[in-house]
Amino acid sequence: MAKEISPSVRCIKPLQYTALAVRAKQITQELAQGVQKPYSELIQLIWGDPQNAGIQPLTFVRQVLAACLYPQLLNNDGLPADVRQRAQGLLEECKGGSLGSYTDLPGIPQVARQISEFITRRDEGVPSDPRNILISPGSQWALQNILSLLVHGGERAGRSGVLTPVPGHCTSIMSLVSVGGVSVPYQLSEEQGWQLRLEELNRALDAAKQVCRPVALYIINPGNPSGHVQSRESIQDVIRFASENRLFLLADEVYQDTIYTESKRFLSYKRVLAEMGPPFSDTVELASFHSASKGLLGECGFRAGYVELVNIDPAVKKHIYTIFSKDNAPTPGQIALSVMASPPVTGEASYDFYREETQQLHSLIKENVRRVHEVLNSLPGVCSQPVEGGAFAFPRLYLPPKAIDKAKELGLEPDTFYCLRLLETAGVFVSPGCEYEQKDGTYHIRFCIMAKRDTVEDLLTRLATFQTQFMNKFS
Repeated sequence: MAKEISPSVRCIKPLQYTALAVRAKQITQELAQGVQKPYSELIQLIWGDPQNAGIQPLTFVRQVLAACLYPQLLNNDGLPADVRQRAQGLLEECKGGSLGSYTDLPGIPQVARQISEFITRRDEGVPSDPRNILISPGSQWALQNILSLLVHGGERAGRSGVLTPVPGHCTSIMSLVSVGGVSVPYQLSEEQGWQLRLEELNRALDAAKQVCRPVALYIINPGNPSGHVQSRESIQDVIRFASENRLFLLADEVYQDTIYTESKRFLSYKRVLAEMGPPFSDTVELASFHSASKGLLGECGFRAGYVELVNIDPAVKKHIYTIFSKDNAPTPGQIALSVMASPPVTGEASYDFYREETQQLHSLIKENVRRVHEVLNSLPGVCSQPVEGGAFAFPRLYLPPKAIDKAKELGLEPDTFYCLRLLETAGVFVSPGCEYEQKDGTYHIRFCIMAKRDTVEDLLTRLATFQTQFMNKFS
């Protein structure tokens, strides 16, 4: 069997997370058995999973889901009228009026319509056609499907390449490599707050042509893990670059509702492309991804996302529909997408409480961002660029040569060594920057900032103590 494993799968780089997760599980068991450590519990902020970090789900989402899963609640006056009305409408579009039945392909029609209306509102009138929206079991699943149609394997020079950001989302790289594609890295400028520079895209493209055939450009906005939010001018530059070089644009926009800087706002690639007008708006091919797992909704476990297609040839679109039809998103996940796309509005019974919950959540995360930036930049050997959006902090570590030598002696990447020491000594489980690619000679850690305030404060306190001790030991 081992000899039959696809060469593409063999090329996937193992996650550094795996070894750290094994040790974290052992430490949790040791704490449960009464083993004495300097801490009583682990802080785990390795993934962008707000509910795992103590954030409570939004009430309206769970009420609609509850009524859909248990229709007897439709007659319960204890639920707001708009909740019952929403659940009733969704159930009417499910086969047999039940979430337990198969849904239409590629999803519940009402949900696609709601997503289309959400996009049109978000983009201030730029039209969206529900026929161009495909619902999937998560945005990464949708991305891999699109990649499977764009990418061709084969001999090295003939393989398809996709320009990917550094730092970037590790699972996206895994998806690309698994379908036989070549990841062509372009460096975001850390010194400029993780900005995307046009000259770097040109450098990466020229380098790629020596080893593969570039077919697409992958963008993450807001950045993961960088937290950078692109300006209109930056997006326009990227669109012109894609047009000039006949590259398909893949826009990962799953953190679009989490912007923390007053001077920044989210602008979708779809909107900017439309507002640029012809020839760009008529010719640049774009796939835009969003998810119920990310942002303020944070329903990671329901596994649902969507992709909107722009300027795709009908003959190609037919094949995209075919490949998306083999797996529908779980029906509860589609319900979560429905609520994300169509939340309560003014005048509805749930509106005031929904607005209060989302505002409190946004304020909480914004304060976390402020504290993280303040504390990290006060520590010796740590520098953090401003987190403008998204779910993560990605501070740079200036590791002493002795620490780097010790890591090499143990066969570890330097920031993996740091994360392992942080886990053992302080009970803080975060991920190393090498997991997300990074500029050679630089080291980082990534952790989620969408967490309860006391959890973030505890993490910062432990990290501050550990960092001082670590620098004293290895300097």
